[in-house]
Amino acid sequence: MDSLDAAEKVLAAAGEPLHYREITRRVLEQGLWQTDGKTPVATISAGLSTDVKHHANSSRFERCGPGIYGLRFWTTTVSPQAMPEPRPVGTIEPKAAPPQPEPLSKLSFTDAAEVVLERFARKKPMHYKAITQKILELALVQTKGQTPEATLYAQVLTETKRRIRRGDPPRFTMHAGGQISLAKWLTDGDLAYEIEQHNDEVRKKLHALLRAMPPVDFEALIGQLLVALGFEDVERTSYSGDDGIDVRGTLVVGDVIRTRMAVQIKRWKKNVQSQVVQQVRGSLGTHEQGLIITISDFSKGARDEAKRADAVPVGLMNGQQLVALLVENDIGVKRASYDLVELLDEAQESAQG
Repeated sequence: MDSLDAAEKVLAAAGEPLHYREITRRVLEQGLWQTDGKTPVATISAGLSTDVKHHANSSRFERCGPGIYGLRFWTTTVSPQAMPEPRPVGTIEPKAAPPQPEPLSKLSFTDAAEVVLERFARKKPMHYKAITQKILELALVQTKGQTPEATLYAQVLTETKRRIRRGDPPRFTMHAGGQISLAKWLTDGDLAYEIEQHNDEVRKKLHALLRAMPPVDFEALIGQLLVALGFEDVERTSYSGDDGIDVRGTLVVGDVIRTRMAVQIKRWKKNVQSQVVQQVRGSLGTHEQGLIITISDFSKGARDEAKRADAVPVGLMNGQQLVALLVENDIGVKRASYDLVELLDEAQESAQG
């Protein structure tokens, strides 16, 4: 089910128009649509607005107000009570104000590419130039760049390579000749699908191993990861894993930025709460910033406390992020490479000619 099919189901169940933010909340809450995008609200907003604009009266949806959408079939049958009263002969009808178009949410090139592929590609690869043309036509992205096609292709390629490197499922599948499709369209039997299923199993096993490791070995593994991420002078300060700061080091970015970091490691099954964030913040030295690493997750209160504006920031790394970074930096895993060959475009054109 794509985002608009999910939106249609939510609206049908609601029986009344809803704001796109509420539609998105219900779609995600009911698990009707899976997305790796960081802005699902903007994606659904843009998808609804695009569908109404592109398909006009044949769209499944109808804009009922700023950001509010309903199903078009609700208004196809007008009851007698809803008919306007007849005006006396000779009455001049007042001019209706022209409808004000709702401004489209501005997306990143990658999120906009996902919207275009979902709505117009019909589950087939689409050339990146055609995707870019549709993005600009629908004003999904605000850009002043002179080469938007190259920007889109570079961003999609970079995101895909990074996700593959981390062992995460990519959003896109890159094909020969600049063709792009959505990875979720892959089916059982496709090589990329089989690889992703295998990698997902490895990530789950690695997560389970982290829970079973002795505390000393686990802290040593975290120290190895911190070094791979650019930390220097990494020093373990305790072996308890629960009381106080466990690791201290300096995060170096490009030999220019140096930030002293104090790291606390929690191998809890339960979510880390806000009190832990406060404790770490209270243990920081002068000019230090905090980082909490857990193999579970963080409560909403902990996340809110970590980014509180009037306090020293504390970074949070949950189990999923930890596993992804371990895989990306080849810690605890090994890679097997396979050569996939495809015909050159010139060879195909020559054969067809």
